[in-house]
Amino acid sequence: MTSHATPEPVFARTRLGSGPGLLLAHGAGSSLANTYGPILEGLTARHTVVGVDYPGSGGTPRTTAPLSVDELADQFVAAADAEGLDRFAVAGYSLGGAVAIRIAARHPERVTALVLTAAFAHRDNRLALASSVWNKIAASGDRELLAEFLLLMALGTQGLESMPGEQLRQVLGYTAAAAAEGSPEQTDLVGRVDVRDDLAAIDVPALVISTTDDRLTSTALHRQLAQAIPGAQFAEIATGHLPMLERADEWLQLITDFLGKYDA
Repeated sequence: MTSHATPEPVFARTRLGSGPGLLLAHGAGSSLANTYGPILEGLTARHTVVGVDYPGSGGTPRTTAPLSVDELADQFVAAADAEGLDRFAVAGYSLGGAVAIRIAARHPERVTALVLTAAFAHRDNRLALASSVWNKIAASGDRELLAEFLLLMALGTQGLESMPGEQLRQVLGYTAAAAAEGSPEQTDLVGRVDVRDDLAAIDVPALVISTTDDRLTSTALHRQLAQAIPGAQFAEIATGHLPMLERADEWLQLITDFLGKYDA
């Protein structure tokens, strides 16, 4: 495969740590900090981490134009170029998993390994319905309703039911405040993205981490990824869609143990 040319980097980016390169692709409606914040210190202890925020997340201005997975993928590689990373592993969470897959497909000589958590190559019926409702609520501007929907769908049963009422109210408030302005465009992409044709050609070590109590991206979607990527490893973590909140230490351990085998 031939690598695609990269554009000028225009998305807000973060560089932390030292060691082998690691790109971090966040989930829809989130940001680098909100997706990976609880495990960033552990990741940067061993890696030079570079992440970007999608349009409407973090420091990247929102756009009302439809987002493209190719554009997101190329902006990650442009950020890596700007930070002097020649080769790198890529970790993608949820929508970021599809972005990571497309990075590997468009820039195969740059990628050393993939870690895909709660990820999907395309939407199934459940994700199509969920992303449509999510998109409509986000576009309405009702942040309280958006937070209620996200916690209902994204937290695992144990994580949700173990919260006292006051803690649940606090988490709802935080979720409402943290919702990305670009959520409508990002959730629209969730409903359109399809990277299935990229999977068979991936020839780097890959780990698929399945979140086993996930109401947004089903375990069937996770297993389809692992089965379609040649030689992919498969691991499970007993959470809903938010391992960074429910099982952060376990999530970090899975990632670092895997990457430690393949760091250049």
